[in-house]
Amino acid sequence: MIKLLKLEYYKNLNYQPFKIFTMLYFAILIILLFIGLVDFDLFGTTINLKEQGIYNFPEIWNFTTWIVALLKIFLGLIIVFSISQEFSNRMFKQNTIDGLSRKEFISSKLMTISIFTIISTIIVFAITMFLGYKYSDTTESAKVFEEIFFIGNYFVKLFTFFCFLMFLSILLRKSVFVFLTLFAFWVVEGILSGVEVFLKVRGMQEAQRSQIMQNDFFVTHLLPLESMSSLIPNPMMRLKMAKMMGMKYEFHYPTESMIACLVWCAIFIVGSYWILRRRDW
Repeated sequence: MIKLLKLEYYKNLNYQPFKIFTMLYFAILIILLFIGLVDFDLFGTTINLKEQGIYNFPEIWNFTTWIVALLKIFLGLIIVFSISQEFSNRMFKQNTIDGLSRKEFISSKLMTISIFTIISTIIVFAITMFLGYKYSDTTESAKVFEEIFFIGNYFVKLFTFFCFLMFLSILLRKSVFVFLTLFAFWVVEGILSGVEVFLKVRGMQEAQRSQIMQNDFFVTHLLPLESMSSLIPNPMMRLKMAKMMGMKYEFHYPTESMIACLVWCAIFIVGSYWILRRRDW
């Protein structure tokens, strides 16, 4: 394990984009968590997200994890470039000649992914606790830890996404093809989700439609990107202005999506290993 970590460290240390994107990602992540302290001018009205309650416990766990999860594609660039260069620079072939097995290669990439995910999760947890205790209207223990499960969901969401990118990188080997395929996945899943909603609500009465949308369970939520997205719902309806407009926030823990993400993780890891073993590199 130490040998694999050292190997990854030395390979990435000499890869300039890896270092630049890594530093930029964590810098932007930290800055983004403090976005609530900035005033925004929206249609002539000044809006301060802190005053709208994004730093209140327990809502803060939902807000911070959802906001920083938007950056996952940025960190995904690092993962994709790191793996793609293995094949474009023939480092993978040289490593196998030097005795690195396919299993060790996958393990080294999984360790890199795990380290990024753990560090990102720890940073989000630490800053969320700091901002919550500093700006929240309440710091009662029951409220502080009521929705801390969003941190776990954030970890699973990131890890699943990176495993997906690892699988695509090993399958396609070229970073441009990886991101084109990822975009195609996103479009196709969006279309399938829209079609499923349309088919389910067509011909139903308004009350039935409302009930279906509240239940919000569709088969498409088990697809890779949709299941990841379902782990952390959009928290904007929890803002004070949204509540004043009569909007209601309803959340049921996405157990099906969590199981789907764990299954997809296993599929992507096993699939990556299978591709490496089947192809003659």
